[in-house]
Amino acid sequence: MASFIDGSCKDRGVAGDLHSNTLVVGWREWASLPSIDIPWIKVKIDTGARSSALHAFDLEELPGDRVRFTVHPWQDADGDPVVVERPIHDRRAVRSSSGHSEERIVVLLELALAGRTVTAETTLSNRDQMGFRMLVGREALRQGFVVDPGRSFLAGRAPREVRRRNRGRA
Repeated sequence: MASFIDGSCKDRGVAGDLHSNTLVVGWREWASLPSIDIPWIKVKIDTGARSSALHAFDLEELPGDRVRFTVHPWQDADGDPVVVERPIHDRRAVRSSSGHSEERIVVLLELALAGRTVTAETTLSNRDQMGFRMLVGREALRQGFVVDPGRSFLAGRAPREVRRRNRGRA
């Protein structure tokens, strides 16, 4: 199956460059998280968020400033859980759009988007009630992306079987 990890989808419909190193992405895109072996995840681009955020559950802090957590990459399905162990990069108070503040663990993850792989400071939280399993925030975006808020999937669509799985129809 093609993914952004191997770069096979990087030239599929990217809107283009504003500068030679800047990629234009839409408000929602398909991406991958190669450092934790997730080849496809539908993400929302969120210029209002400083950090990226990933839906994670079963968080368990481990000795040596590490954390173990589980990710369900599919938006409307609980299949294919991925158990991940990462070093804790930071802890941050994060304010939600409703004004509620909570302390979250931050980990560093590789994010492959539109054929480019960047390091994303990613908070771990329960996004079960949210429409997207991952938000991509400004810290990741400033590594060479510009957002066209009126467009979607400028980096290309995932294969049909992946989209069906994401909707819980696998």
